[in-house]
Amino acid sequence: MIGPDVVIGPNCKVGPGNCIKGSTLLAGSKVDSFSLVSGSIIGWKSSIGKWCRVTSLTVIAEDVQVKDETYLNGTKILPHKGVNGSHPDAGKIIM
Repeated sequence: MIGPDVVIGPNCKVGPGNCIKGSTLLAGSKVDSFSLVSGSIIGWKSSIGKWCRVTSLTVIAEDVQVKDETYLNGTKILPHKGVNGSHPDAGKIIM
């Protein structure tokens, strides 16, 4: 399910079973299957793994790999990182 209020840039890939709403996927980003992206920004050439939950104005910079089954709640992630696990505290910055 995609929408409402979703912007998807060029060369993005969205797998099956995803729910994307109120979010922006910048050029070349990828969302694997069965993930939720809500109210967030996914940066250029970044990827979201399977069964992830990305919510509450999470901002992911360029070239970030979010591993399978990761939870991000209002998290800010700087470029060129690999992220996994649970990050439930809003406002957390991953450098």
